[in-house]
Amino acid sequence: MVISMIIKSRLCLFTHISVVLIIISATLFFLSSFQKNKFAYADVQSTAKSMVVIDASSNRVLNSKNENQKLPMASTTKIITAITVLENCDNIDQEIKIDDRAVGITGTSIYLKRGECLTIRELLYGMMLPSGNDAATALAYHVGGDIPKFCEMMKKVAISVNAYNSNFTNPHGLDDDNHYTTALDMAKITAKALQNKTFCEIVSTKVTRIKGSSEGGYRYLKNKNRLLNTMHGCIGVKTGYTKKAGRCLVSACDINGFKTVCVVLNCGPMFEESQELINLAYLSYNQYELLPEYSIIRSIAVENGRENEVKVCSKRKFVYPLTEDELNRITYNYVLPNVLNAPIKEDDAVGEVEIYLDNHLLFLEKIYTISSVKKIGVISSIKDILSNW
Repeated sequence: MVISMIIKSRLCLFTHISVVLIIISATLFFLSSFQKNKFAYADVQSTAKSMVVIDASSNRVLNSKNENQKLPMASTTKIITAITVLENCDNIDQEIKIDDRAVGITGTSIYLKRGECLTIRELLYGMMLPSGNDAATALAYHVGGDIPKFCEMMKKVAISVNAYNSNFTNPHGLDDDNHYTTALDMAKITAKALQNKTFCEIVSTKVTRIKGSSEGGYRYLKNKNRLLNTMHGCIGVKTGYTKKAGRCLVSACDINGFKTVCVVLNCGPMFEESQELINLAYLSYNQYELLPEYSIIRSIAVENGRENEVKVCSKRKFVYPLTEDELNRITYNYVLPNVLNAPIKEDDAVGEVEIYLDNHLLFLEKIYTISSVKKIGVISSIKDILSNW
């Protein structure tokens, strides 16, 4: 009887241990699967025809799907329209007369009227918040003289950020077979635009008012990007929709200086998916300062100099988004001479520092001397000999 109870007790204990081990194994398997697939999650789940999330400072792709596919982008076009205008206008508070050809443009409008005058700043708000196609057209005529010339200017802006897979035939994004971009190109263009303070102020504005068509009246403008109200850290930037392009959204987020840009093209739940993609990027990556500004590298021996050595440093800071696993695979290579011959000038470039992720070069920076070292002259040499003697 006692033996039977002991056996039953041990069997019960064995059963409990087995259940616990099964639960632990299942949990570890789930966590392992999540770790392996977390970077592919958005690629599997996203309904967007094309999407990308990048780090705005380095343009590193953090997540993507068909990011190089050429697609129409609707009113997200106005991002490059805005930065083209801002880079080619010295005074955006200049008041301009609305070109007659900008009145009555198809689609979303701020209802510009013939002969009225607004500032460039007001037109930028009218273009970026409620997505006024007429405001975009008025700006294009003012800055470019005509639409084809302005589109050439837009193309130059795109090329300046290595966005080579885009073409523009208008400043507003209405459908045209030759008007297209890629998710990656649009992300690069947006990252450039976000370097402009005025652009950032405009696209992060939720509501404002500008001059109305009647004397003393106002146009009240509301931003169509609802992520500004629902997502922590959201700083813009632009919605878009046409029947051909579908629902498009370019969004940006800045959390503790880590700025990301997300582009979804032809995506039904564009707000919801963009928020999920951005949250996933912040979950997966952290910004790491891999090289501080003015980092002292080491001291190098000096021959024939009044000093025996000279300190050298790099100048530029380098910050880069990495996963925890990637951080452990970062390596540094210093290309420096063992000895320098005097005379040495302050700020002489004497070598380089290379930062690698595995075998991929991430960053290259020159290394400079931080002080000068004079050469020992004949008289100095004689004095040294006499003093030592």
